[in-house]
Amino acid sequence: MTIRDTVGQLVMAGFHGTDLSRTFLDWLEEYRPGGVILFSRNLEDPEQVARLTNALQEHTPTLPLLIAIDEEGGRVSRLPQGFTTFPAASRVAACHAPDVAYEVAAVTARELRAVGINMNMAPVLDVNSNPANPIIGDRAYGTEPEPVCAYGLAVARGLEDNGIIPCGKHFPGHGETNTDSHHGLPVVEADCARLDAVELEPFRRAISRGLPAIMTAHVRYPALDAEAPATLSKPILTDLLRNRLGFEGVTLTDDMEMRAILDHQPIGEASVRALQAGADMVVICHEQEQQGAAIAAIEHALEGGELSWERLTASVARVRALKDKHLASLQPVDPSRVAQTVGHPRHQALLAKIHNGVGEPDSPR
Repeated sequence: MTIRDTVGQLVMAGFHGTDLSRTFLDWLEEYRPGGVILFSRNLEDPEQVARLTNALQEHTPTLPLLIAIDEEGGRVSRLPQGFTTFPAASRVAACHAPDVAYEVAAVTARELRAVGINMNMAPVLDVNSNPANPIIGDRAYGTEPEPVCAYGLAVARGLEDNGIIPCGKHFPGHGETNTDSHHGLPVVEADCARLDAVELEPFRRAISRGLPAIMTAHVRYPALDAEAPATLSKPILTDLLRNRLGFEGVTLTDDMEMRAILDHQPIGEASVRALQAGADMVVICHEQEQQGAAIAAIEHALEGGELSWERLTASVARVRALKDKHLASLQPVDPSRVAQTVGHPRHQALLAKIHNGVGEPDSPR
């Protein structure tokens, strides 16, 4: 692989519009990213989503794309009308049945896969321990580690069993913050014993069950690293996540354009630091200028020895292994068959069941 091919595989990019503009097609051809992430701004209806994902895959014929979305349910839902969209994690957990959470994830996965989306930035594995938290709240499955483990792991299995790559977030835990990392850099002052018992437990459990991908938190934890937020911290992403917890999957950053990062350094510098810390993919959701600056900085760091070829090829190998394992889900889809799956009456019946609060206590699958 060339330097550009290698570096491109370490970037997941967002774009604007509901079709592929000539400008974005040129960008795809030049930078060859490993993945793209879709938002509501890209999506109109189920058939359009299928055509869009097909076009994306067709314009990256050498290596298929990870095509991701944040489809947690509730207030973090990107899908347009026509899809079965579920309530927030806390409402699903209120059914007191991990099997229901599994089925929610399974339905979401079937509908995502039907339109060519192959990765979901879920489940949220944060423990909502701070009632004043401005960003997690009802996105979490509970205020204690145990329900987060039970429902989060059920959701991860429901997604993966139905062909969608789950990505647990936000490592090592965003639930104790009192600042939204979109707008500033949160700091969690908890000691190591507390972090180990509360924040890390859902991730530890998910890793032991083979979670394939994890997203980092733009949060500083002085007990783990006195200076850098998790996304830029080698003690957190390499020493803790890789070496101590034994995570072997793909580590993605949260969006590098958030103020928790860009208020403190340019995106190129931050992207290099994230890879140095142990991240495998840098996620840049909005501006092509920022995406290009990040890729140029990574290439420059590689050429100048700040990043080693060995370090980056290890990340590329993990990304390739993830794609190879889920290759069937990275193929183009048939838009004419979308209506057979998306919004199916059985899916709508499950949604009605959750709204009615029906669920029997049970063990997750």
